[in-house]
Order: sequence, then C-alpha cells, then structure tokens
Amino acid sequence: MLMRTDPFREFDRLTQQLLNTTGTWSRPSAMPMDAYREGEVYVIAVDLPGVSPDAIDIDVERNMLTVRAERRPVTKADDVQMELSERPLGVFSRQVVLADTLDTEHIRADYDAGVLTLRIPIAERAKPRKIAIGGGSAHKEISG
Repeated sequence: MLMRTDPFREFDRLTQQLLNTTGTWSRPSAMPMDAYREGEVYVIAVDLPGVSPDAIDIDVERNMLTVRAERRPVTKADDVQMELSERPLGVFSRQVVLADTLDTEHIRADYDAGVLTLRIPIAERAKPRKIAIGGGSAHKEISG
C-alpha cells in the first residue's frame, strides 16, 4: 500500500480531476518544453514520459511546428485494484511558430527516455557572411 505524504500534490490532483484537465483531441493539454540554440542548430526538447513513439505526431506547415502526443492508459487485468493514479492521460499538444531563419526542410526528431528532441538547423541565408567590396569607380563626373 502507498502512503500519500504531500497534501498539496493531492489537492492539485483533485483540482485537475474536478476541472477535467485531461487532454482530449479537441482540447489537448500542454506539455513542458525547453527551446534553445546550440551552435548552428535550434533545439526543442519536449517532455513526453510514458508516451509510445508511435503515439507522437510532428507536423510543420509553413512556419508552424505542431507536436501532438497521446498517453494511453495501460491495460490492466480484471483483478487489479488501483491504489494511486497521478500520471496524466490523454492528448497533449504544443505549437511553436518557427522563425524564417530556420530550415524546416531538415528537422531531425529523436525520442529517448521520454524526451522528444527536435533539431532544426539555422538556414544558410540567415548565417552571417562577409560582403566583398568591388573596386573601381562607382560614379562618373559630369562636365557642363
């Protein structure tokens, strides 16, 4: 048997149940994420613990990146009596508007230890470059 020791966590769980904050396809819950630049790559890391890789959907339309995932209940035998259930189930979704400076044609997605990591390269046109100055006269003298 499990003993509950944090009354505030229990209050949060009850509030979620009362407000029905379990995500559905029409109203998905948010998922926590980090976003940062690592050299020439923009990285988005999304926490999806307990989600099967085949239950994750990643789309890019124009500059809108959408990550949707569904955590399904684990099937249990008929004689199982649930003692505690705090892990959220349902549908999770996150949309991120990507800058025009990112190369959305070459996004790489990896999923390891419950973390979905998206790596989006910085577009070549957005990288700093030197502009050469040409020689010669840029103007003519006009005589009157």
